[in-house]
Amino acid sequence: MTLIALSSGKSFPISAGTTILDAAAQAKVLLPYSCKTGRCSTCKCKVLSGTTQALHPETGLSDVEKVDGWILSCVRTAETDILLEVDDLDGLVLPTAKTWPCRISEIKQLAPDVMQVFLRLPPSADFDFIPGQYIDIIGPGGIRRSYSLANAASESKLLELNIRSVNGGAMSDYWFNQAKQNDLLRLNGPLGTFLLRDVAGIDLIFLATGTGIAPVKAMLESLAHYPPDKQPKSATVLWGARYPSDFYLALSEMAADFSYIPVLSRPDDEWSGEMGYVQDVLLKNVPNLLNAAVYACGSDAMIHSAQKSLLAAGLPANRFYSDAFVCSGSN
Repeated sequence: MTLIALSSGKSFPISAGTTILDAAAQAKVLLPYSCKTGRCSTCKCKVLSGTTQALHPETGLSDVEKVDGWILSCVRTAETDILLEVDDLDGLVLPTAKTWPCRISEIKQLAPDVMQVFLRLPPSADFDFIPGQYIDIIGPGGIRRSYSLANAASESKLLELNIRSVNGGAMSDYWFNQAKQNDLLRLNGPLGTFLLRDVAGIDLIFLATGTGIAPVKAMLESLAHYPPDKQPKSATVLWGARYPSDFYLALSEMAADFSYIPVLSRPDDEWSGEMGYVQDVLLKNVPNLLNAAVYACGSDAMIHSAQKSLLAAGLPANRFYSDAFVCSGSN
């Protein structure tokens, strides 16, 4: 049996053809992950010794990263015993993912290309999640798509999704042209490891582009219920968009203690706020990142660029957390 050893000292077996991520899960070792398709880089880890084999393309890695020994655990298996440099999520206990029936409780268009959907679970469902996680929606014809949960847990047990239209997308066609109140769907989840770690006393920073603000909103809502000794020293949200109309949520009206900086990449003549990329605006406004932790969600390009520039500016390497949104295509 081939053995996977981690830099933390943990180890677990892996069988032929099994991904490293799945083998870790079978051994109750929690590794970071998101898309599970090799397209984002949440599960990135470095091979220190041994050889691995890619079962699917690793489009979430650059050519330089591949040469340097980085792999994606969600699509890699081991050919020999290997040693990996990776931060396992020791001590975290995630809710078990299950498949549930659900119905559309409310659907509303927030912007020309963004739909807000509230899902209602059966009264007996014991569905639980941690703010920042996502679910898979199984729609008409078995189409399966992933969406971040946009609200913290509530007594109503409604689940909020912020869904952006994808040109030619089969599920987008359903949400924007066919979906109606009380439609029956299925969901699987909760999934993912994009969630707040220990934030007490730190400068907490969120970077978001587009509907990447959805899990950030859920995290902000949850922060309001943290006891005083668990609160961050400060909280700042930078939300990037192309046009003013893309800011489909009124973040400034949320009942939470944080600074909000909207950032436009294509401002009009009336825009007097910040312009450019969220990571560049962050460095201009918060030049000292030694006490910071950054949670980034949105486009893969933003996340890769932000990680590179922020680590170079002094952000501790183990305090950059991300969830890249990758397009599922039109099938």
